[in-house]
Amino acid sequence: MPLRLDIKRQLSSRSDRVKAVDLHPTEPWMLVALYNGTVNIWNYQTQTNIKTFEVTELPVRTARFVHRKNWIVTGSDDMRISVFNYNTLEKVHTFEAHTDYIRCLAVHPTQPYLLSSSDDMSIKMWDWNQDWALKQTFEGHSHYVMAVVFNPKDTNTFASCSLDRTIKVWQLGATQPNFTLQGHAKGVNCLDYFQGGEKPYLASGADDCTVKIWDYQSKSCVQTLEGHTQNVCAVCFHPELPVILTGSEDGTVRVWHSNTYRLENTLNYGMERVWAMAYQPGSNSIAIAYDEGSIMIKLGREEPAMSMDSNGKVIMAKHNEVQQANVLKLDAEDVKDGEPLPLVNKELGSCEIYPQTLSHNPNGRFVVVCGDGEYIIHTALSFRNKSFGQALEFVWADDSSEYAVRESSSKVKIFKNFKEKSSLKPDFSAEGIFGGTLLGVRGAGTLSFYEWESLMLVRRIEIDAVSVYWSESGDNVTIVTNDDSYYILRYDSEALGQALASGEEIDDEGVEDAFDVLEEIDDTVATATWVGDCFLYTNSGNRLNYYVGGEIVTVSHLDRPMYLLGYLPQTGRVYLGDRDLNVVSYDLPLAVLEYQTAVMRGDLETADEVMPQIPAQQRTRVAHFLEKRGHKEQALVVSTDPEHRFELALSLHKLPVARELAVELDNVHKWKQLAEAAMKKSLFELAEECLGHANDYSGQLLLYSSAGKADKMAELATAAADDGQQNISFLALFMQGDVNACLDLLLESDRVPEAALFARTYVPSRVSDITQQWKALLAQSRPKVAQALADPAEYENLFPGFASSMHAEAYLKVNNHHATPAGSYLDVLAEREVPSWERAAGGDVPPPATTAAQADSPEPAAMEDEPEAQEAEEAVEEHDTAVARTTEALEVSAESSSSSQVTSTTTVSKVVTTTTSVSKAVVADLQEATASSPAEHDDLNLDDDWDLDDVDPNMNADDIDEDDLLAD
Repeated sequence: MPLRLDIKRQLSSRSDRVKAVDLHPTEPWMLVALYNGTVNIWNYQTQTNIKTFEVTELPVRTARFVHRKNWIVTGSDDMRISVFNYNTLEKVHTFEAHTDYIRCLAVHPTQPYLLSSSDDMSIKMWDWNQDWALKQTFEGHSHYVMAVVFNPKDTNTFASCSLDRTIKVWQLGATQPNFTLQGHAKGVNCLDYFQGGEKPYLASGADDCTVKIWDYQSKSCVQTLEGHTQNVCAVCFHPELPVILTGSEDGTVRVWHSNTYRLENTLNYGMERVWAMAYQPGSNSIAIAYDEGSIMIKLGREEPAMSMDSNGKVIMAKHNEVQQANVLKLDAEDVKDGEPLPLVNKELGSCEIYPQTLSHNPNGRFVVVCGDGEYIIHTALSFRNKSFGQALEFVWADDSSEYAVRESSSKVKIFKNFKEKSSLKPDFSAEGIFGGTLLGVRGAGTLSFYEWESLMLVRRIEIDAVSVYWSESGDNVTIVTNDDSYYILRYDSEALGQALASGEEIDDEGVEDAFDVLEEIDDTVATATWVGDCFLYTNSGNRLNYYVGGEIVTVSHLDRPMYLLGYLPQTGRVYLGDRDLNVVSYDLPLAVLEYQTAVMRGDLETADEVMPQIPAQQRTRVAHFLEKRGHKEQALVVSTDPEHRFELALSLHKLPVARELAVELDNVHKWKQLAEAAMKKSLFELAEECLGHANDYSGQLLLYSSAGKADKMAELATAAADDGQQNISFLALFMQGDVNACLDLLLESDRVPEAALFARTYVPSRVSDITQQWKALLAQSRPKVAQALADPAEYENLFPGFASSMHAEAYLKVNNHHATPAGSYLDVLAEREVPSWERAAGGDVPPPATTAAQADSPEPAAMEDEPEAQEAEEAVEEHDTAVARTTEALEVSAESSSSSQVTSTTTVSKVVTTTTSVSKAVVADLQEATASSPAEHDDLNLDDDWDLDDVDPNMNADDIDEDDLLAD
């Protein structure tokens, strides 16, 4: 389907030949430079020429706004650059800039620089902050330099084109161009950069009647657009729409799709040759310069593609990219009337068609994207395609599963649950459709309402309708007309039912009593929605109004055109978006505004009188206002939102009140907040209760370990294990010194290799059993690797110091102080001042015994003389070499296996190597402990916290995951 863009003429002015045009970024002004030496400023909203500047008697070929300085700058055939203040109309400065005609000017977007290009084949850069000093001259072209333009993505670079058939890209400060693009058969007249973020493209138009699209990163031509019959003098990428516009001396402006490069439209306004075009980012308007005047056109519609559901989720589209944000996630302090909301946008993906409109269905589960004569229904959360089809228009019914599409002027289809249910073929040309309680079809000067289920005509009204808005109850409807007015009507569904029950034939006008006119209001409506019995809307005068009970109240004067997104009762605010996809909000209830005014004036008596008029659901908003004004105590009384009252109670340190609210809310996050506040106030019993409600095992671990509650630590270990928090359970058990329970937890978690290493260090008596389990586990998939594992029960010679490890385990069973009360700290400290070797000599630890396995081993059991010890060390080294070779062979054979098998081989290799290294370290410690004197060496360092040496006391339990813990 072709790209469907409404093209409207905003301004058309006849004049002498126009050589250049420009648009003001904030005012509705179009700058026009004439061949007769005059420059005009037109207001395209009022269609009037508001300012005129007599620059010279020679042609003015270029002119630009400098809105930062309230200037216009011109370049003319007298080779001078002139500067005018467009407010005072005075000439600020003029100077001779080139030695030939000046063709183009470009204003730097941030720096005080102006580029000028000329027929003298040079480009010059001027600094207006230094009295228009010449900063740099760029030379390299061999013919007239027709245009220069800054790169919007890198403002330190710019491009130029010349009649020498080349395009050059320059860097500010460099004397030579970065690179040159060649491809046109004749001179290049114009160029423009692509504004979007995903394509590094540059477009150029030349006297060979073609337009080329360049990739300036790969320095290649990606597309050539052919169709013009004369020289191409103007080209531009539209800043908002996926189109490229080109103007030629053949008198036409052609519109091309920037993605498919298909010709979408050809415009010919009969004003002879096209000389220039201009646009402004954020606007759909394009200014065009002709031989016989100038024209301003508007492509598409200014209203952004945005939609908000009843839960505050806003979906918006910029070009083909769709984003989502949630206004309810903002803190109250971040929401101020009229200021853009600091939303965090989430990328939902790219849409297959260019989104011209977005619309949620009533329950917010689905969102429809319309554009290019097609529609696609997506899920609102994940933005997955649900349904699609061709349609000129799409509307939702009040039933979220029902919608209608207008395929043509003679056929409207109705769908239910994404399946076609029926079709309507009206007896007139359908120019538009409207959704809501009834299906509305607009004809030539008529509006017909149909019942969704039976498609029966309910009422035909003679009115030139522009839009229709239904209230949530379906009782009220607003019809907006073309004559700057709107009507409020009441729909009586009972009258329709009575007419059907009476059996009377319904004529072509429908049921007369179905609608009653309540009010006619002379005001324009741009966008609108119903909130209860209040009709909320924005008008052409940029005001936010609401109608209720025959009265119109202005909520706010807007500083720019805004488009209504909706109203959220849970926040008491109305939300609007602008064309830049910014979202702003305003407080709506009049009683709230009156109350805020009274409080600001300090008239608390008036505020108290207004308070009963404020609806209960809005009192929380008042409480937020009171909180900002420092009246937190009053806010706590006024607020009806338990969550807000909870936050207020915390800020006022009223923890008992906060506890009552936390019980009511029963929210994990609230319990955690309250626990943190309680600990800051040293209310440890309250903190313990809150942590229990929140199932905050890490917080409980911190609290119980700090308080020395051994019984609670044991309960915590059990609860954490039951809840799948093995890391917390492991730490709780480990801090109690219950290494056997830690080992059991590792085995229950199927961490057998880690259990084997843990047992080798802390519970050597269980190494043999766990090694057998490990071998059995590996034997199922890696039998050779399983055979490489050694069991200390069979090969104790491969585990040096194993007997001493068993000794250490026996010692710790007798002398473990993990369960010692905190009150015994001084006694334990005094005991630890006695070296452990003296305590061992005192009889606590029996001397190491030589086992039978060691006696039969080829290695010496006691290292009695140096040669035998050396031979034993060599045997261990030979064993290590053999294990390494076996592991390498296993790894080579496993290269063709799955990734999980390779991982297992590597793990076994690490385990065997680590076990051997640990064993050597233990042997070394034992030799030093038994052979050295007490004054120089300690024994096995068997102090009371020996089994906690590898635990970082500063580590937060939340930061330790299971893998980190077990890897240690």
